[in-house]
Formats: sequence, C-alpha cells, structure tokens
Amino acid sequence: MPSIEWTLELRFLIALGLGFLIGLERESSGAERKSGHLFAGVRTYTVISLYGFASAWLYRIDVAWGLPVGMISLTALAVAGYLGKIREGRMGWTSEVSALLTFVVGALSLLSDVWVPITLGVVNTILLSEKGDIERFVEKLDKSEFLAVLKFLVVTAIILPALPDREYTQFDLNPTRIWQIVILVSSIGFVGYFLTKRYGSRLGMWLSGIFGGIVSSTAVSIAAGRVAQRSDSRMFGTLQMSLLASSMMYPRILVLIWFLNPDAALLLWWRCLILAAIGIILAFQFESHGDTAKVDSISTLENPFELKPALIFAAVFVLLTILTVFAKDAFGSAGLMLLALIVGVVDIDPFILSLVQDGGGYVLIMPVLMAMMSNTIAKGVYFSVLASKLRMQASWRYGLWALLHVPLILM
Repeated sequence: MPSIEWTLELRFLIALGLGFLIGLERESSGAERKSGHLFAGVRTYTVISLYGFASAWLYRIDVAWGLPVGMISLTALAVAGYLGKIREGRMGWTSEVSALLTFVVGALSLLSDVWVPITLGVVNTILLSEKGDIERFVEKLDKSEFLAVLKFLVVTAIILPALPDREYTQFDLNPTRIWQIVILVSSIGFVGYFLTKRYGSRLGMWLSGIFGGIVSSTAVSIAAGRVAQRSDSRMFGTLQMSLLASSMMYPRILVLIWFLNPDAALLLWWRCLILAAIGIILAFQFESHGDTAKVDSISTLENPFELKPALIFAAVFVLLTILTVFAKDAFGSAGLMLLALIVGVVDIDPFILSLVQDGGGYVLIMPVLMAMMSNTIAKGVYFSVLASKLRMQASWRYGLWALLHVPLILM
C-alpha cells in the first residue's frame, strides 16, 4: 500500500476536521448549557483550529511573530472568558484550556508529523467526552492503589535508567539486568496484589488463594494458617486457600523463566503444569463443609513495588547469584542441589532466576524442581504448625505433593 503524501491541502483538512471534532463534543455535551452559557461551540472551535493553522502558515513564510501573537491573543480571550465565569460564580476552565490546545492542534497540523495533532485532538476529545466516567473513577480510586502505581513508576522510570549497563566482578553482575529482573518479578506480583486487594475479599477464600499465590504463595500459606488458628469454621477454607496459592507458584515461576530463558521454559513447562494440577486436585479433594466465608485482604502481602521489598529482592538475587556460581564451581551439580533444598525454605524466585538467567539445558531441571519441592514442603510445615487442628489433613497433602516431584526430577 503506497504511503500517503501529506500535502498542504490534506494538512488543512486535518486542522479543519480536528477543530470540528472538538467543537462538536463541546457543544453536544452541553457541559455549560445548564447555566445558559457556552464558552465555544462547533463553529468557534473549528475557527480556533484554523486560526492556529493560519498562524503557523505565517511562521513558515518567515513572519516570525505570527505564531506567538496568535497564541497570545487567543490566551487573552480565554482569560477574559474565564474571568467572566468567575464573576458569575461559575468555576472550571476545561473549555478554555481545550480552546488553547485546539489552537496548538491547528498549528501542528502544518508544522509537525500528522500523528502529533491527530493524537492530541483525539485524546483531548476523549477526555472531554468521558468527564462523567473519569469523575466516577476518581471517586472510587483507592489511595493505596494509586500510590502503588506511583511506586511502580519510581522503580521503573527513575531507578532503571540511572543504573549502569555493564558487568562487574567475576560473577558478571549487571545492575541494569538485575533491576530488570526485579521489575519483571514485581510486575507479575503486582497483578496478583492488585487482584487480591480489589476482588479477593469479595469472591471467597479460594480465589484469594489464587490471586495471592501470584504475589507470594509462602505469605498466603502463613496467613491462611493464622486465619485457621482464629476461626474453626473457616479451617477447611484456609487449607484450600493455602494449597491453591501454592499451586499458583508453578505457572508464576514458569512465566518468569520464559521471559529470561525460553529454552529452559520449554523443558519445564509440562512438569510445572502437572505439579500445579496436582495441587489444585488436592485442594478440592475434601469436603469444605459449606465453608464459603469471605476473607479480608491478606495482610501479609506487601505491594511488590514498594521500594523496600524491591531492594530486598535485588540483594537476595545478587547473593544467590554469587552462591550459585560458587556452589557450581566448588561442588558441581551436588552443590546446586544442596543450595536448592536450602533456599526452598524461604523464597525460591531469586535462586531460580539467578540459575536460569545465563542459559543452560537439562542441567537446570533438577535444581529448579528440587527448589520447588523444598518450598512446597516448607509451606506445608508453616501451615501445619499454625493450624494444628488441620495438621493431619495438611501434612499428607503437602507430603504427597512433595513426593510427586521426585519422578519429574528423575526423568
């Protein structure tokens, strides 16, 4: 398909069309008609866009004052209109600012790539037309969720560009690479954190387990054990929540591995899905005695984009990267197996990601699955200790689940 040649005639039509579009929205919305006043309608906004186009034309033919004078004169009219609104006791200056932006859109239709004015004009129209939906969204906005998004921007947009992109020490530690992994893990965890905070308490304990497992299955298992301590009527639901959270560990880690090492993910995918399916089956292989109680947001879950947990993950990742290289060089595969069993007691994500980041084939399968098995045992112990009345129920399920790792490790 041949590319479009954006002639002056087409650019003029773009300025005309975008001004008409913005004016149509302003007049059709009736935003200010309730009080009998309308700052500008279809004709005025169209003229404003053409005014911007004409001012830009003057600028292009070396009448340097044409563009700034045009902008200043329109600003003066907008200010006068706004002051008149204030005297009448009306507030809001969306229409006036929109008029100024329409002038800019008209000017850019001539001076810049056409996608710039088209984008500005369309986005401006959408924001104006969706005023009601935006206001309802702001009313429902949870401040903690908003702060979580801001922290995400700090972690990604501020810290990442400032880090050097080069290897240090004999362990090839790359600060940019390390922080990219932190962002990857935090992003996936944030999905679970957001879903748990927003929907977990409304949709029952089992769904809280699924969402929470995307963040940290270990934290969910501990939280579930504490709930079981306090409420006998919710005991079976807490065990189900713990098992489902633990099941989510396998697809979550598989996704992380796929981002870093697709070849390793191809070797592990069916093993991880089998182990996840086993956990789901074990979670539903008992009567819940009608336990459908809803659970409050899991208090032990931290926002993954808090700076503190992100820094802790980065530090643990660096430490385990060094330990992994040391164990492999000093003790070979036996050293990796032992390290996998040890780290499984706490958090296996940094260990597994440090293991797969530099490639490797079938040699990765055994330590990765052993770390998962160790972590499954640890979660069973955590839950059983806290929920003593469910110790037998939890022990045989987590124990059987751990044993079923062995044939997959030895294949």
